[in-house]
Amino acid sequence: MAATFLVVPQWQGSGSTRAMRLIDGAEAIRGDLPAAATVTVEIPLGAGSDEGTTVRRLSALRSVRDAQLAALSNVSGLAITIGGDCGVELAAIEHANSGQEAMAVIWLDAHPDLNTPDTSPSDAFTGMVLRALLGDGTPGLVPQKPLEPSRTIVAGVRNVDDGESEYLGSSSVRVLEVLDVGAQSIREALTASGATSVYLHIDLDVLDPSEFGGVSDPMPFGLTLAMLIEVIATAKAALPLAGAGIAGFAPASPEAAADDLGSILRIIGALSS
Repeated sequence: MAATFLVVPQWQGSGSTRAMRLIDGAEAIRGDLPAAATVTVEIPLGAGSDEGTTVRRLSALRSVRDAQLAALSNVSGLAITIGGDCGVELAAIEHANSGQEAMAVIWLDAHPDLNTPDTSPSDAFTGMVLRALLGDGTPGLVPQKPLEPSRTIVAGVRNVDDGESEYLGSSSVRVLEVLDVGAQSIREALTASGATSVYLHIDLDVLDPSEFGGVSDPMPFGLTLAMLIEVIATAKAALPLAGAGIAGFAPASPEAAADDLGSILRIIGALSS
């Protein structure tokens, strides 16, 4: 069955001064997707309120999550979510996991996004998304069915906060640093997890800046595009794909988006083929 693309141009989860460029990035990708297979989720115009918490723009995040879950309820088959910031994975992974018996998540990202509201140095939700999906976070942003840490794999990470490092040291989440990422390590991690399906999260900052420049927080020594495509192919060969998400495209300008769209379309092709 063909994939459905869910475009969610959310910027409210980001803590970057370039946050609004995530809208331009999502719109640029949408322009190259098949219109008949693409659904766009409307986001609030305003930043939203923290509602007395330490999570910035919490009300907007909840609004987008609810709208995204409603849109996903009408999708049959494979859903590929296009962000926006990594917060778009909150609804996408909750939806995918609700229909799976034992879903693994491979979180391909320069940052593990494992902070809680208490440990986050920025109060930006993009750095808390995976931890919320694992069951630790602000009420209303934690799914009814959290992810299982032993079936969660963070790969390509190279910028870890102190609170995240402490959590990783005491949890069963598996970490694959850039030099450890490859077909064999991905197969081994999925086999060890005991999962029966897999969700792939791709923050484009997992890629090395020499190959991909349109991100808010470029981090050196990342994956090559060829390595990322190999990871996708390996994961799909090992287990059925339960869903996927691409986040973090923040081109310097709408015109500059064209420089990276070829790479993004290769990633989308690898996910949807």
